[in-house]
Amino acid sequence: MSNVQKQIEEIEAEMARTQKNKATNYHLGTLKAKLAKLRSELLNGPGGKSAGSKDAGRGFDVTKSGDTRVGLVGFPSVGKSTLLTTLTGTRSEAAAYEFTTLTCIPGTMKYKGARIQVLDLPGIIEGAAEGKGRGRQVISTARTCNLILIVLDAGKPLTHKKIIEQELFSFGIRINQSPPNVRVTKKESGGIDYQEMVPQTQGMNSDVCRVVLKEFKISCAQIILREDVTVDQFIDVIEGNRAYIPVLYVFNKIDSLTIEELDILDQMPNYVPISSQHEWNLEELMEEIWSRCNMMRIYTKPKGQIPDYDEPVILHSEGNPTVEEFCNRIHRALMEQFSHAWVWGKSAKHQPQRCGREHQLEDEDVVQIVKKAG
Repeated sequence: MSNVQKQIEEIEAEMARTQKNKATNYHLGTLKAKLAKLRSELLNGPGGKSAGSKDAGRGFDVTKSGDTRVGLVGFPSVGKSTLLTTLTGTRSEAAAYEFTTLTCIPGTMKYKGARIQVLDLPGIIEGAAEGKGRGRQVISTARTCNLILIVLDAGKPLTHKKIIEQELFSFGIRINQSPPNVRVTKKESGGIDYQEMVPQTQGMNSDVCRVVLKEFKISCAQIILREDVTVDQFIDVIEGNRAYIPVLYVFNKIDSLTIEELDILDQMPNYVPISSQHEWNLEELMEEIWSRCNMMRIYTKPKGQIPDYDEPVILHSEGNPTVEEFCNRIHRALMEQFSHAWVWGKSAKHQPQRCGREHQLEDEDVVQIVKKAG
């Protein structure tokens, strides 16, 4: 592995001293493709995912439960265990020394009727993606989460934020990004069919596309770029194993900061300042978790009874989910017997409204499913 690491460092050094302009796009594309392959080999072993050691990419064995899963990632002694205890009531050992938490501690909190599983992961250090300090297990578990909370000590340098971002990036996690709108269809013959639906201004062109595909041993494929993408984003699509996860930066221990320092932090996007020890600003944190996970409550109503407001069905959707998605969330076989639904709430034009499977629901709607007769 040291040989692979040395090759990675050599390529990174060459990229650093290469000027970025149109003339060097082809050369940089080649280097980036080689770098992506070497990083994948470093993480998974020479032959891919199955070739690494038995526990190379395995996370902690924690059963997924509840409606959504949130992971606490950060350096040692930033207050992750205290935050888990404050949010969920689950006891996670906290002490004044580093690396108090040595395994994954799960807890569950209830918010707006949703059961949210919170994972307190051991502190990670620089080089975690290469396996230092159980880093691979921590980041592998983080990949299974719907949302990652990067917990930072507000009194420590912001360079910690950059280090954690780099470790997550190295392990194939793309934070606060959506998958690139790029279609890659492999073919048996016909060479490379390269199409741009929009102008490419960030270094992608047919020559760069061909050299990247050559590095990944793809000789026949149809490539359609439907948005302006970078070479790195195109390589992510080719590799096909990236996780696109929303991230929230949680600045803990704000009780040690001045108002002026808080004003500076307030300019950062995607951040929430809290004090888990004094329970400051936890309501805003929980509201941000709710909105970042795109959660929505739909209440069920059995025929002839009042709606069940205690146990809503929680749906995840960036847009408005349909009645069909609601039925599939309850049980996959429900749509086979589906006739229509009665809907009360903001999405209904009148109360109630008879709707089909394509009707789009809104938060806190009440739905009664009617099955086919016989």
